[in-house]
Amino acid sequence: MDAEAIWEEMRALTPDFAGISYARLDEEGGVHWPCPSPEHPGTPYLFEDDFPRGKGKFWELAYGTDSETPDDEYPWHLTTGRVLFHWHGGTMTRSSRLEEAFPVPIVEMHPQDAGALQVVSGDWLRITSRRGSVECQVMVTGRSPVGTVFLPFHFVEAAANLLTLDKVDPRAKIPDFKMAAVKLEKLARTGEALEEQGAIKDPLRYVH
Repeated sequence: MDAEAIWEEMRALTPDFAGISYARLDEEGGVHWPCPSPEHPGTPYLFEDDFPRGKGKFWELAYGTDSETPDDEYPWHLTTGRVLFHWHGGTMTRSSRLEEAFPVPIVEMHPQDAGALQVVSGDWLRITSRRGSVECQVMVTGRSPVGTVFLPFHFVEAAANLLTLDKVDPRAKIPDFKMAAVKLEKLARTGEALEEQGAIKDPLRYVH
């Protein structure tokens, strides 16, 4: 079975694709879906004239959170996420040339917080939550707001989810991996300068 045969099966089963044949794609250079029939011009964007149900429906929600928030013992807010060069957990990229671009974990911190801890980019920190600790180098950058540190989750060397909570949010039904309270400790460790490790630097606010 080739790609065209697979597509023909898909459009036979999916009304929104029904009018998009390979011949039409070749002739027109592309067709926007939904396109329910061969005569349909395609739909560059939805809801040009109106919405199917009329005006939008909104529900008022009172703000509230059960997430862990900073306190005197764990005064920083930790958030986690991706860096440009690595796919999700790093399972696809940490065995590729992208490893050369971003080879080690870093924790991003605002200059004001770095000053309070007397750290500069390249220094080592221990990041501790109520669940565990990891160690990595710090990058001082204005990308992180005061009171918040960012740790990417691609690196087993400093596994971010050792620090986060797995409690499921009752509304979103997802684990609470984006908010955790942590404390930070400067370590007497040395290592290769960050600017010598691939693309790990903030060119606008990098602190040497």
